[in-house]
Amino acid sequence: MTSAARPDPQGPDPRPNDSQAHHPHAADPHAADPHAVDRRPVRPMRARSRDEAHRVATPLELFFDLCFVVAVAQAGRELAHALAGGHPGHGLYGYVLVFFAIWWAWMNFTWFASAYDVDDVPYRLTTLVQISGVLVLAAGVPRMFDEDLTLAVCGYLLMRLAMVTQWLRAARCESGGTRTMALRYAVGITVCQLGWTLLLFVPHDVRPYLIPVLILAELAVPPIAEAHTQSTWHPHHIAERYGLFTIIVLGETVAAATVAMQTAMDEHEALGELMPIAAGGLLICFGAWWIYFAEPVHHHLRSNRQAFLWGYGHYLVLGSAAAVGAGLEVAIEYAVGKAHISAYAATAAVTLPAALYLLTVWALHSRHVKQGAAQAVLPLSAAAVAACTALGGHGVLAAGLVIAATVATGTTLAAKASH
Repeated sequence: MTSAARPDPQGPDPRPNDSQAHHPHAADPHAADPHAVDRRPVRPMRARSRDEAHRVATPLELFFDLCFVVAVAQAGRELAHALAGGHPGHGLYGYVLVFFAIWWAWMNFTWFASAYDVDDVPYRLTTLVQISGVLVLAAGVPRMFDEDLTLAVCGYLLMRLAMVTQWLRAARCESGGTRTMALRYAVGITVCQLGWTLLLFVPHDVRPYLIPVLILAELAVPPIAEAHTQSTWHPHHIAERYGLFTIIVLGETVAAATVAMQTAMDEHEALGELMPIAAGGLLICFGAWWIYFAEPVHHHLRSNRQAFLWGYGHYLVLGSAAAVGAGLEVAIEYAVGKAHISAYAATAAVTLPAALYLLTVWALHSRHVKQGAAQAVLPLSAAAVAACTALGGHGVLAAGLVIAATVATGTTLAAKASH
């Protein structure tokens, strides 16, 4: 986590450099060795340097992600049940709302940690409180799909108010514009949480109108808070964090489909009907991983405007990736006669989120680096995957083959471009 200061060929500079000013371990007056790790249980929460070398995800961040994916799994399971039961509108509404709560709390922590992770005792304890909040939220997901928001909102409030304490702590250690930014975050998040609390007490028929307002208010907090002073998030660290969470969500998609496959085999022994779905599902998930990491993206994250659009756009990337897993569960249940919907509806539960994933990854990643014919690969692939819906029961395998062909085409074009 720490990095050594590079010697200045023109002699020492009496002013502290960026890494000394912002790195949480660099200004340790108690360490005889300037490169020693600061072991004090409480340290000043000052901004880290955006140019810090060797910045990578921490074990606490990885633990945070793994706990958050518990809530993702719950949301996917409830979506699968709703789709298999022939209630797509109800299922999608609940899923969109639940996934926003998960993704937004995860995203806020990730960007804050990129700028202010001091890894001391208060920071760790506050992060564990946030993890507790998402577990409460996960426990409330089934009730949330039944329009009982109480437990889920309580979990969300726990996560977000813990985030307020982090920003207040940062404000206490900062000054000038940076302190103002931190206070704006704290005030903005607090106001939004008052709105979510109010949501629990308004009539049910008012909630559909209030929820979009609260979501827009949450989304507005970062641009307003950082209108004049930007937080010192680290581009490579942010790209890595999003990539790791995407991997975990894709892993959960594979796990959910595997459990559904195992259950179907145990109860029905319909190997012939299930194998095409299993093959197509694996090709979709493997291709989704390959396509996401085809090109590094951290060089594109140069300003808040670019980074916020990229970060916000990942709601669709992560949400569609998790929805593919739910769709595979639906396709498996249809194959063994447990889902009383049409073959086209069962296939659409896989193909449509897969197509959305491809289109969103193109918009956020590929279009910034691809040239010529390579620019059209992912949009055309997304259209082809969506068209596989018309194949009914054979559509999942066909979609997997389309994505495999997309990977092969993209790899070939990239190889030609490199020469």
